[in-house]
Amino acid sequence: MRLIATCPEETKVLLVKELKALGATEVREGYMAVEFDADEHTFYKLHLKLRTASQIHLVLRECAAKDAHMLNSQAKRIKWHEVFDVHKTFRVDAVAGDRGEDAMTGNKISKTVRLSMQTVFDRETGSIPEVELKEPDVVIVAYVHGGRATISVNTSGLTLHKRGYKDDDHPAPMKETLASALLEFAGYDGSEVLYDPMCGSGTIPIEAAMMALKKAPNIHRKKGNFAFERLKMFNNDIWRKVQDEVRSEKVEVLLQPIYASDLSSKFVGFARENALRARVERNINFSVKDFFKAEKPAETGLLVINLPYGDRIGSGSEGELEAFYEHVGDKLKKDFTGWRAALFCSEDAPWRMIGLRPSKRIPLMNGSIKTKLFIYEMYSGSKKNKSEAIVGDFD
Repeated sequence: MRLIATCPEETKVLLVKELKALGATEVREGYMAVEFDADEHTFYKLHLKLRTASQIHLVLRECAAKDAHMLNSQAKRIKWHEVFDVHKTFRVDAVAGDRGEDAMTGNKISKTVRLSMQTVFDRETGSIPEVELKEPDVVIVAYVHGGRATISVNTSGLTLHKRGYKDDDHPAPMKETLASALLEFAGYDGSEVLYDPMCGSGTIPIEAAMMALKKAPNIHRKKGNFAFERLKMFNNDIWRKVQDEVRSEKVEVLLQPIYASDLSSKFVGFARENALRARVERNINFSVKDFFKAEKPAETGLLVINLPYGDRIGSGSEGELEAFYEHVGDKLKKDFTGWRAALFCSEDAPWRMIGLRPSKRIPLMNGSIKTKLFIYEMYSGSKKNKSEAIVGDFD
């Protein structure tokens, strides 16, 4: 199978690493996407185990498409009636990669592929599948750029950050894929103590627990939530075998504990409920606690904090937010020597007030917000034998 996994451009390095580790071959990077090959067994495994991917698409055809006529001709060569049943609903999502008077618009691409599909279905089955824009059974993606088209089918369905454990009323929720990326960039692998003292709804410690337990992030998705289950190629026997194999990989005991706290008992309650749905609640030590009064839970470890941005949560005035960030820096210097700290915040936040020199600065996006992940080594004594996150020039 030729496949495409999508992700934010800033975390593509992590997705490439994951794909190779899970058995993908012929891995090739694109913009906000990684193209690769995989056999059927690996195909199913990737849907369960990828932590930083947004979606997975199965490529149906890569072809020349200099205009709508050529795109129509190429799309008709796909045996659509063998991709999905005529009784399934569908939608065509178009991505127009070109600009200019002669370039096809997204609407033109979508309509051209849709009409081609309907022509094939009518010719082969005598019926035409129904278009459903909101919640279709099948989503076809047509990407046209530079006179070339890639026509694929979305096999993940719901975006892969929707692990199924969130029931989130937190005012600043973090995507599960982003939380996993933060942990990966910080070098977390479960072999050290982890503490999130501003855990909010618990996304970071929950993702950390699943990583440390070698638990597939999407193993609890409900039946039918993966779009490949609605395609004719779906092999239930292989799917069940892969699920059993992935479940057997999970370990029962953490190598090192995970701690999570928040000043708000309400948010800690949300975090506990989310962890319970993720079935890792017993692996996380939750507490209601003020970070500035907390003691470090071990001599060494990884501290991960999603700091207030100031626009959605936290102090309203700029002066109060600066004082808060300065207070965080003072707390790290005073009470967390021997630790590594990964602080995530808005690019516009007063992070310089922390007063420490980061060993790494990693630019990321949290939705539409430009953000940075800062890694600090809180050395106690000499700077030797310190672990490193993924290397790169992130300044």
